[in-house]
Amino acid sequence: MITARAAASFDPLGRSVAAARAFVRDTLQGWGFADIVDDAVVLTSELVTNAVIHAGTSAEVLCLRTEDGVRIEVADRYPERELPLQLPGERPYADPDRESGRGLMLCAALATRWGVEYTAAHKHVWFRIDLPDRPVGTRSAGPLVPDQLLPLADSRVRVAVLQVDANDIISAWNEDAEIVFGHPAEKAVGRPLAELAAWPQTPGTGTGIAEALRLSRWEGSYGIRGADGRVIPVYASHLRVRDAHGEPSIVCLLVHDDERALLQTPARVPAIDGHLVDPRPADPFQIFIGSPAPDDLEGLLQRTVERARDLLDADSAFLLLATDDETELEVRATTGLPSTRQRFARVPIEAGTNRYGSARMPAVHDDLAVSPGAVPLLESTGMRSAITVPLKVEGRLTGSLGVATEAPGRYSNDEALRLQFAADRIALAVESARLGELERLRRGSLSFLVEASDLLAGTLDRDQTLALMAQMTVPTLATWCAVYTIADPSSDPYLSYVLHEDEERIDGLKALLAKVSPPEPVREAGARPWPATTLAVGGETVVLPLLARNRVIGMLTLGKPSEEHFRQEILELAEDLSRRAALALDNARLYSERTAISRSLQRSLLPPDSPAIPGIEVEVIYRAAGEGNEVGGDFYDVFPIRPGVYGFAIGDVCGTGPEAAAVTGLARHALRLLAREGLGGPAVLERLNAAILDEGDRSRFLTLLYGELHPQPDGSAHMKVVCAGHPLPLRLRPNGEVTPAADPQPLLGVLDDLDLYEQTLTLEPGDVLLCVTDGITERREGTRMLGDDGLTEVLSTCTGLTAGAVASRVLRAVERFAAEPASDDMAILAFRIPQQRDGD
Repeated sequence: MITARAAASFDPLGRSVAAARAFVRDTLQGWGFADIVDDAVVLTSELVTNAVIHAGTSAEVLCLRTEDGVRIEVADRYPERELPLQLPGERPYADPDRESGRGLMLCAALATRWGVEYTAAHKHVWFRIDLPDRPVGTRSAGPLVPDQLLPLADSRVRVAVLQVDANDIISAWNEDAEIVFGHPAEKAVGRPLAELAAWPQTPGTGTGIAEALRLSRWEGSYGIRGADGRVIPVYASHLRVRDAHGEPSIVCLLVHDDERALLQTPARVPAIDGHLVDPRPADPFQIFIGSPAPDDLEGLLQRTVERARDLLDADSAFLLLATDDETELEVRATTGLPSTRQRFARVPIEAGTNRYGSARMPAVHDDLAVSPGAVPLLESTGMRSAITVPLKVEGRLTGSLGVATEAPGRYSNDEALRLQFAADRIALAVESARLGELERLRRGSLSFLVEASDLLAGTLDRDQTLALMAQMTVPTLATWCAVYTIADPSSDPYLSYVLHEDEERIDGLKALLAKVSPPEPVREAGARPWPATTLAVGGETVVLPLLARNRVIGMLTLGKPSEEHFRQEILELAEDLSRRAALALDNARLYSERTAISRSLQRSLLPPDSPAIPGIEVEVIYRAAGEGNEVGGDFYDVFPIRPGVYGFAIGDVCGTGPEAAAVTGLARHALRLLAREGLGGPAVLERLNAAILDEGDRSRFLTLLYGELHPQPDGSAHMKVVCAGHPLPLRLRPNGEVTPAADPQPLLGVLDDLDLYEQTLTLEPGDVLLCVTDGITERREGTRMLGDDGLTEVLSTCTGLTAGAVASRVLRAVERFAAEPASDDMAILAFRIPQQRDGD
């Protein structure tokens, strides 16, 4: 019994075949026959092709719905009087190598029943397809496909199963996942899924990975970065569940994208009480867009261009959105155009002086070949005739919708009115979705910039700042990034860092960029194109200046592949990032320069290498407190005074840092100069005391142990020492006895008149003289202090050790005394007279 019918006639034109396919598809989908749509469309396409192309007549298509299937009739006006009989040895019905006649062969292969009927003026070819007798639970089925057209798979189809916990951390990774992506389970488990997922959405627009993992169920496409760094396209189905303890987690099933039919959920036909309902909505917007309407801007725009193309039987369609200042239109969705028509590319709203050159008015273009540039987007695409109509909301231009075909003279004002009617129905919905996208992008941009600022503020290392700049832009803002730096205004830009989202392409990209002259430094803010990379690298490239403290310190270069285009919102976000990155890079430069200057000055205050003293071992260990300090308030020196006589000193200036280091330099250089003038120890220290007091407010008091060392032919050494307020030197004898080697005297930098005296001692073979600063003896842990007694105890365990071993053991004991790092400078100076057997 026939329950519904639909009919349409098609002229003998090539475009009628596509129109007939669309008619049958829309009719059957409206009836809820989604399971047999593909087979019916294939058969209709072949039969209508035979009628309008090969027979050259008009075609009439009649669709009849029954309770258990559909009957479709295609009639033409060129009746054949002979039935297609099959003779012995002939191929059945038709030759598949011939273009004409395949329709009957396909009917035999795909249809439940088929036949040919004749009248005086018509020939009817009909076929019937019954609804599949599906087992309980079957949701969809596809047509028969030749083996050679089936998608390729591995040795067996693999389904990667991932378990993701409530913190989005991978907690399970099956064997198939190891094989498909190359990551062993022990390397994948414990990592955030976001580290491996190449999510396609721009931050702030659409559903991101974090949002997708919060949904009870999600299904769609993204990529997984394999162990080799390449992105593997996958189709995934996510289900959020609870375990036995009630903790939420996500089960993720993933297959290769071309095997998506394993997981993809087919569209459902709405039903009430088990009966199919007419899905056609009464709302004009839903009539054009379809139901359900896409809930995101990109889906809505793509659905719009596809419906516009079908509405006017066009070869292509396109939709552009206006910028905020209504001066340009940005390509947002196309169908039927070559990949060179980049998304987010821009064209001017006013392309000419008349109404046909303005996107603000509807326009019909009969032949674009005679009016080149009338529709900039269609240049070099082969399109000949086109219609463009504006999208307006409350009189304001928000976009432009257009269709085009390869044949000239196809459209009239009637088609333009139909397209304008459709544009008026969708303009408000498109503008609402666009504003929603902009708001999401704005929130995402603010979050991105806050995170970027925190990361950049967290380092003063130049190389790390360069790496952060690139890692924040790739792949969020661009496919690849290159950072050029300029050392000074007279220097050429230098390629300092290169990053590509495909790690295997970084070296190749760096080599290509090295062959291209760097971009010209320009002070004007904002992104500008860099055409020099078009031939070398390909795609679109933009350059943003890195401006800091009114100076160009470099350029940030961003690139996209040829089939993509930078959208204005991304360029504005990149400009904000470049300003922050430039300041961070300049701060890192200034810090590096000042650190280098400081260290150079500090190194100039350190004494040169200690001289080799015949018959005496000498070891020095020095540690300055404070980050970045090489010299502080403690100092030491060992130097020759005259042949056979050597001077040494170890002292401590009050305080630490640069101010103390300045007095350190004064003391060390004054000691050398005065000692080489032939003055004795007390005279040297008295004159140094006067020099310190002459510094006035910059003066600081100083403790100092100064001495002269006279090696003797018998292997001993005579010493003359003056200990001005400094920790006393300790003498270690071979039997383990430790005693002070001098008496305490007044420190320097406090009193004008000092009465200092010199003490003498003789170091015998095996003796050790240890001199330290108070950073050693005053090492603290809570209320405990190492002190003179603690140092004496440590030194008593050093019998038989070399001077170097004695100094190292003392330093280890001091470091282990407390867990916290030392807050005071430390210096250790050790002398040892080797015993005779040491040289054997």
